[in-house]
Order: sequence, then structure tokens, then C-alpha cells
Amino acid sequence: MEFFNKAKAVKLRSHLDKYLVAGEDQQTVRQSRNGEARKARWLVELVESNAHVVRLKSCHGRYLTATNAPFLLGMTGKRVLQTVPDDERDLSIEWQPIRDGFQIKLRAFAGTYLRANGATPPWRNSVTHDSPYATSTHNWVLWEAVAVDVPENESLTDYLTMVSSFSSVSDDIFSELGSPVPFQSINSPRLPRNKSGMDLFLNAKAVRLRSHQDKYLLADEDEGSVTQSRNGSCKNARWTVEFVGGSEDNIIRLKSCYGKYLTASNQAFLLGMTGNKVLQTMPMRLDSSVEWEPIREGNHVKLKTLYGHFLRANGGLPPWRNSVTHDIPHRTATQSWILWDVHVVEILVESPLAKLALPIPNSDSFASELSSPSTHSTKSPSFSRQESSDSLVSSPPRSGDGRIIYYHIADEFGYVDDAMEELCITFKGSGVDELTSRLEEETGLDDIIVCSRSPLNGKLYPLRLQLPPNNVTMHVLVVQSSSKAAKYFPKAGTPL
Repeated sequence: MEFFNKAKAVKLRSHLDKYLVAGEDQQTVRQSRNGEARKARWLVELVESNAHVVRLKSCHGRYLTATNAPFLLGMTGKRVLQTVPDDERDLSIEWQPIRDGFQIKLRAFAGTYLRANGATPPWRNSVTHDSPYATSTHNWVLWEAVAVDVPENESLTDYLTMVSSFSSVSDDIFSELGSPVPFQSINSPRLPRNKSGMDLFLNAKAVRLRSHQDKYLLADEDEGSVTQSRNGSCKNARWTVEFVGGSEDNIIRLKSCYGKYLTASNQAFLLGMTGNKVLQTMPMRLDSSVEWEPIREGNHVKLKTLYGHFLRANGGLPPWRNSVTHDIPHRTATQSWILWDVHVVEILVESPLAKLALPIPNSDSFASELSSPSTHSTKSPSFSRQESSDSLVSSPPRSGDGRIIYYHIADEFGYVDDAMEELCITFKGSGVDELTSRLEEETGLDDIIVCSRSPLNGKLYPLRLQLPPNNVTMHVLVVQSSSKAAKYFPKAGTPL
């Protein structure tokens, strides 16, 4: 709450890296990646009668409101709108900020929380208020609060907002009137944006990271902690690179030899000291804690979390020696502690950077990078060619990790838009009931039927038996039992 006591206006960024924005219709609320638009700014009003709650006013002068109207009939979650209540004491426009690590939760008067929904339409980019009963949707109610300035010529900006409802005045005009200050998270300010370091990961399937102490980032054998070691030839020093597709920023994930992700946790490394633990984890849902932004600095790279912290290789005496944390290096003496050399140990035939529409460096700079010891492969050419032949084909998960389930959400009539990309989950069970419960958690839908499509006639048939053995990858469709398509499903025991 102390953050909102000082902030005149805020932007709220969801777990999907999208901002809470006020719709142009001056009623709806949704998510957008455009955080520079004025509609992403919310004025903070303190409530005199209750020092623990705030009101948030949109650029249209309307309040963020937790309504009683259901978002979809039969589903959990109710609409969040912009309204102007008749009574300023209306509790539906009051929100209680609750701290959760680096982020906050906004609790409504009824005990529900402001939630940023994902998945396929109509859930995609929607905002509701609900209680996160499922563990997999817990981070949907977490927001990063960013303080922004209110321009001194606010009255002129308001006038242009009114004009924009009748013309095509763009957000660029508003940015000229008064740009917000650089993003500042609740705990740590974001440092100035530097040159992207994604070119150091060009064509990389696996890398080693060497610290300023000539030690390598290692996944510990306990499959939980991360440390440093001079032995860079062991398998623990190898990190598989995953490029986060569809992201507007340059983001990667790093997976250890144990199949777990390099994670910036909220756990303090030592009580009373700066720096939080870096671990290997396998979260139920991949969130921002396993995402890193490479930032180039000379021939080195800095790996930044989405909250402005950097992966840091610590030195000194135990317990600092060989430890790895994430922190902001305030002291000049520790600036080099966040610099890493990237050694590519396995390459891809085709770089996934092309899918992210990243600029390809010119021939001179590219040649210099290939000649640099930090970017060339440490394997022999013949061995690299042999491995890269199947590097673009994702290997099936290990038996301990479960199988991959790809799914689409069908509409009221059982149809699926082929243009929509399939979603996927990792599932360890073998029962249809278990899979149904898991998909209900992932989609936020209730009372669903998991179906497969018959290869003979293309019709949908509910899954009723055990799933195929041996962790076979499956493609299924999710249909609501209340839909019209479900009425035509064959009864149990009916042959295909």
C-alpha cells in the first residue's frame, strides 16, 4: 500500500506481459502490449475512510469497477468495467493492494481478485475478478505496478482525448505532450535499455555460461540449486536455450540437464542481505520467473529478469563463494559480477530468431562474432552437423516428465478455427478424469468434455477409456458439456 500512497498514477502489467488498458468505448477493460498508450495509465485515488484501499481512474475519468455481471454464463469470473457510480462510497470501485513478492494482487470488496486471463478467445486479453482456486492460475492475479508521471498540461491532454473520440488523433500526440518516466517496479527501478544480446544466442540449441571468475554456471546434482564451477566440460554446465515465441521483447529460457528451468526466485539468499536465490525449477505454468532478457555489453552478456534484476556470479568467502543470485549491482566493484561469456556448444540448422523477426547482423559483424571465442561451437564440425540434423524436431519428454497434450477449445457447435495455434500442457497421469481436471485448471472453464476427432468421419468423440500408454503425444479438443455439440455425442459403449 505504501507504493500507492506515493504514486499519482500507475500502469499495471499482468503475468502475460500485457498492460491493463481502458477500452475506447469507455466501458470495457482489457489487456494490451501497448504500455505507452495513455489508456494504460490509471490515476490513483486514496480513500479517506479506509487507508488500505485505493480507487483507480481511467483516462476517460471512469473507475475500475468489480461488477456482479458474469463474464460468461456458467463460468467463474465476473466482469471488470469502467463505470461512474452514483455513490462515491460504492465498494465496487475500491481495491485493496496486497503485496506478493515483487508483485501485487488487487482484491475487490467481495474477496475476489483482479485477474488477467489468457488462453483462446473469448478469454484472451480479457480481465475479470475471481478467486484463483486452481494452482495453475494463481499467477493470473499477480500484477507488476509501474509508477508514471502525470503531465503538467493534463487539461490539454484531456481535450485531445475528447477530440480523439471524433477523429483519428493517435497516441503519438499524447506521447509528445508528456512521456511517462522509465518503468519502475515496486522494488527495483529498471536500468536503461541497452543493446540486445540475442545475437550471442544465434543458432544456439545449448550454451555454457562463464562468469567473470572463469567459472561456469552449473545445475547442481540436487536438481534444485545452481552454483559455479571451473569444470565446464560436465553435462551440468550445459543449458538448453528456448526462445520465447510471440514475445515483443527478446526473451529466452534456459533449461538444465535435469529438464528444469533457470529460475529467479523470491527467496532471499541470506536474511538481511541483497540478492535472491537462483534455482532450477519446473513450474506448473511457465511464468516470468523463468524468462531472461540477454543484454549485450561488449563481448559479454547480462541476463536480466523482467523485474530489472540481473543474474549474478558471487565471489568472496563462503557462503558467497560460488553462489549464484539475482540482484541489481549498485556498487561499481560488483558491476562485472553480472557479466557472462556465452559459449555455444550445440547449434540449430535454422535459428528460431527468424520467427521472432529479429534483425540479422551485417556480414562484417556476423563474421567477427563467429571468430569470437564466446560464440563458436566447442564441438567438432562433424559432431555438430550430426546433432543439428534433428535439432529442429523437439524430442519427446522423458517418462518422468509426462506426455505432451495438445488441445484446442471448440466453439458452441464443436468447430475449431484451424488458424488458431494449438495450446499444450505436460501431463503425467493416465486417466481421462485427471486430464479433464487439469484442462479445466488450464482453460478456466468448468464442466468440460475432452474429445478426440475420429479419423474416419471427422466427428468428435468423448474420451472415456484410459489414455494411450508410453507417454504418447496426444491431440484433443475441449468441448463444454452445455454446448450444442455435446448433445450429439454418442453414449458410452457406442462404437465409432
